[in-house]
Amino acid sequence: MNETMVCVVGNVATQPVCRELSTGSSARFRLAVTSRYWDREKSEWTDGHTNFFTVWARRTLAANVASSVSLGDPVVVQGRLKVRTEQRDGQSWVSADVDAVAIGHDLSRGTSAFRRTLRGETATQGPPQPEPNWETPGGPGRHLDTTAELHPETVGVT
Repeated sequence: MNETMVCVVGNVATQPVCRELSTGSSARFRLAVTSRYWDREKSEWTDGHTNFFTVWARRTLAANVASSVSLGDPVVVQGRLKVRTEQRDGQSWVSADVDAVAIGHDLSRGTSAFRRTLRGETATQGPPQPEPNWETPGGPGRHLDTTAELHPETVGVT
């Protein structure tokens, strides 16, 4: 498993799910990252391939994500990228997770109102959310086109 620090810009593809564990809060959501490029032949910007990352947040960051981030939000995520390869049912699967150290709204795409949480304060959460299906429909090698729903902009991994 390779691990490196990254900054990823994309759209929240699944509603964040927050759980209370014995080690503290944990939240996760899927992030869709679509590259864009200038198509010289068409003289217009064109969407490239969409990559999906599972973003993990822990402790206070998890609680703040649960009360601040929603499906479709444009966000910036900084953290450790972990790429894993495994065999399932004779197929090779690759997954990319980001263990986040910071998450925020992409202010180039809209506005956000910041509210500082006091030490020990927990984020207010609604009723427990059902666990989403984390698998990409269609299995390995299949591409889920969500670009029309997510309205991606120029993004990248640095």
